[in-house]
Amino acid sequence: MGMISAMSQTVRPGSVARTGTGSRAAAGPRGGAADELDDVTLARVVRGDEAAARVMVDRYAPRVFALVGRMLPGRDHATLEDLAQDTFLQAFARLAAFDPHGPARLSTWLLTIAARRAIDELRRRPRAEPRAEVERISADTADAETHRRQLRAALERALADLGPELRAAFLLREYHDLSYQDIADALQIELGTVRSRLARARDALRAALTEVAHG
Repeated sequence: MGMISAMSQTVRPGSVARTGTGSRAAAGPRGGAADELDDVTLARVVRGDEAAARVMVDRYAPRVFALVGRMLPGRDHATLEDLAQDTFLQAFARLAAFDPHGPARLSTWLLTIAARRAIDELRRRPRAEPRAEVERISADTADAETHRRQLRAALERALADLGPELRAAFLLREYHDLSYQDIADALQIELGTVRSRLARARDALRAALTEVAHG
């Protein structure tokens, strides 16, 4: 129970700022190998060290929240918190089997768990967000900020309209920089399927943005 206590004190809706879907820069910490948890701290987490568990949650919670938030637009923060906590609970339960020197980074492994949980939630409750009409851009009146806001809203709407599998592949690639192979491993699909899903997702988003820009 020690790790659960440590996690529940750290992963809360207010602990991670809400992020929109308008730009890759807004995705939360993306990180590289240098941002991964060091082997000593990871070993302490495996041994049940609560302080180390808090360090791990603090390090990766923004990325987990960013992914589940974009996978589940319109869901209340309590739902996102539950999914994030469940992600870390599953990770803690399986952490002893994780190889820090294997092909997957810890952040990739955590995002894999989060993506699968979000897909399960989407299949269970396909849509929670209210549908809204996206305002068309008027070339005569729209200033640069209005233009950006409308395109951002169109992107959010288009992302929400993607199926769970397409949405997961797109977000893992474009917002979290996972490689095609990492996405294939995360979603348990073939590389060719990753390419196909990404192409379909990009086509759908491109069409939605074009409709807004020229509608």
